[in-house]
Amino acid sequence: MRKKDPKVQEDAFDFLREHADAYVDELIAEFAAERDDPGLRCWLLELIAEARSPQALDVFRSQLESLDESLRFWAVRGLEMLDDREADLALDQARANGWIS
Repeated sequence: MRKKDPKVQEDAFDFLREHADAYVDELIAEFAAERDDPGLRCWLLELIAEARSPQALDVFRSQLESLDESLRFWAVRGLEMLDDREADLALDQARANGWIS
């Protein structure tokens, strides 16, 4: 997904979307390491959400306060997709704090 060719980027994204659960650790690590490309960070968070892994709970929680609306959107979506008690509590707390509506 780091290639400059848009077709290669999209193909990589599509592959990872279908197999995100198998690569969740790598996706979380890449998300944590990426600082320069906001679009790539958003794609990575979307893929992490697609993995529906409880391992991502802290990643989603940390992005609920993000100044980037796209990251907040995927953090909320990721927590919704986890559909468990801890994710619901994180969403309730974020709403109470005014981070999300």
